[in-house]
Amino acid sequence: MDGWRKGGVPWMFGAIVSFVFMAVAAREMSTEFNASQILFWRSLIGAILMPLVLSFCGWGHVKTQQFGMQILRGGIHFVAQYGWFFGITMIPLADVFALEFTAPIWTVLFAAVFLAERLSVMRLSAVGFGFVGVLIVLRPGDQVIDPAALVVLASAGLYAITYVMVKVLTRTDSALCIMFYMSYVQLALATIVVGEFTLPSLTLWPWVFMVGAAGLTAHFCMAQALSRSNASVVMPIDFFRLPMIMLVGFWFYNEGIDPWVFLGASVIFIGNYLNIMHVPAAASDN
Repeated sequence: MDGWRKGGVPWMFGAIVSFVFMAVAAREMSTEFNASQILFWRSLIGAILMPLVLSFCGWGHVKTQQFGMQILRGGIHFVAQYGWFFGITMIPLADVFALEFTAPIWTVLFAAVFLAERLSVMRLSAVGFGFVGVLIVLRPGDQVIDPAALVVLASAGLYAITYVMVKVLTRTDSALCIMFYMSYVQLALATIVVGEFTLPSLTLWPWVFMVGAAGLTAHFCMAQALSRSNASVVMPIDFFRLPMIMLVGFWFYNEGIDPWVFLGASVIFIGNYLNIMHVPAAASDN
């Protein structure tokens, strides 16, 4: 009940719904656009909406004491999100979300390398669960691994690097500051790599707006959830994304419900939860 009283849980459910809407919008856009074009429109809409968010929250959030790291993180996040959108257009939605759940596991390893955080037995166990979960999802030897799945797995690793960078950035900058620089760095890079510029058809415009708006609200809701409640309270709720996206894929895209994907994601979730429970409560508020 503590998570509900402080407001973290409702914000987390808002993030889950936003991530699902962004995935659906990207899948709908894939009928006309490739991954780089989808990323361009997601970045453009997000950049247009960002001034509205800052007008509500305050323009003082754009000040940063780590400009170079903000730019670097935005670039890495751009590559990671390209891999995510590529996966959305190529493999079942549930597979993308299951593999994306490995990002916190990768974060444990990268934090040990770059931030000299201690790798305890509990954290090593979390990594082990994550590795086993990935093997269950991909099932090498039992089926041909789709290259797009490996791209999504790599993007999860890149997301993990951005999470480690956020740990450093939040020592001086706000979460909204990170979102601001991420939005405009992504737009600049997306403009360079978009290739042929094509306007969406009339029927696609609602999905274009949704992919940008949902991407922005997902990050905002996640930041609000973690600022109001401990990570050990709100992060386990993120697992609800998987059954939700499984049902969406089943109902709207005729994607089968693969029990192996659900099992693998469950094992990955156990690893994530072990890691979360190992973090002191004070360290989970950003």
